[in-house]
Amino acid sequence: ACSLLRSPKGFPKLKNDTFLRAARGEQTEHTPVWCMRQAGRYLPEFRETRAAQDFFATCRSPKLCCELTLQPLRRFPLDAAIIFSDILVVPQALGMEIVMVPGKGPTFTEPLKEVEDLLKLRQKVDVTAELGYVFQAITLTRHSLEGKVPLIGFSGAPWTLMSYMIEGGGSTTMAKAKSWLYRHPEASHRLLRLLADVIIDYLVGQVAAGAQALQLFESHAGHLGPELFQDFALPYIRDIAQAVKSKLKEEALPLVPMIIFAKDAHYALRDLAHAGYEVVGLDWTIRPQEARAQIGKDVTLQGNLDPCALYAPKEKIGELVKKMLESFGTQRYIANLGHGLYPDMNPEHVGAFVEAVHAHSRHINKH
Repeated sequence: ACSLLRSPKGFPKLKNDTFLRAARGEQTEHTPVWCMRQAGRYLPEFRETRAAQDFFATCRSPKLCCELTLQPLRRFPLDAAIIFSDILVVPQALGMEIVMVPGKGPTFTEPLKEVEDLLKLRQKVDVTAELGYVFQAITLTRHSLEGKVPLIGFSGAPWTLMSYMIEGGGSTTMAKAKSWLYRHPEASHRLLRLLADVIIDYLVGQVAAGAQALQLFESHAGHLGPELFQDFALPYIRDIAQAVKSKLKEEALPLVPMIIFAKDAHYALRDLAHAGYEVVGLDWTIRPQEARAQIGKDVTLQGNLDPCALYAPKEKIGELVKKMLESFGTQRYIANLGHGLYPDMNPEHVGAFVEAVHAHSRHINKH
């Protein structure tokens, strides 16, 4: 299915636009559902496809990205696909080297240590030259989806990418990256600005290539308190939404819905509601009614089942989904997990989650 590299023109007609309608706040017959990391190691076919390849080599192969993106859709009646890629392709585009270390995850060979290290980064990034492989993967996948469901593109947000670039990998405290915010605020803003500029071009390029929605992942928001978030994360999150939209207009590209997912940032929900995104994604640590109260009626919510709920028996998953739908309401809502799927999850339980969302939301809408 993922063989021909076709041009971004003449895409197949979209058959199921439920996800896009919910994102824009229009009425839907059922609540749409997709899962973060739906293309992932919990699928045996994913492990098989990925087996022989280095992780980032996989990311650079449009054909493999297309195949991995389509795999979950062959199994489950999901309402959206999300392109298989990684948030760390942006630091790579800035000239940083990252290797996948088994059992440890992504590791930067030379993380940023001193302010002077910022000079080693590319100051002007041609996203088509550096990240064109992602654009090709999006175009190919959009054709290969045959209009089945919309395709979501994404990027990491500046603070989350900055924290990886300084920590050199995952961290439980983000102490090295946060120390920059306190010790080198100007240099931190320089780095965040550089990242934001690349992300803006990268997201616009994804829409030009065929992405029908965009999600910005501020996965490390929880490491910041309200003040640091206000100073070092929110301004860039706002700016990205605004700049992407104005560039899409300028380039006569579709104005696609944008989703902001700032994990563990309950303290910022009101601000995120006014940051220029059609959808605010929620992790599992917030009550649906509270989120709705803080975010208001003009923004769609996405989330927020605890991923670990998928370890429960299938009947229990159904009950939890029903409760979640009753709490959020079935409209202006996109069902999802509060974070990505874990590698040891049973695909059948993912199927039970997806089917429960459809069945219960249809039932609630009828009555």
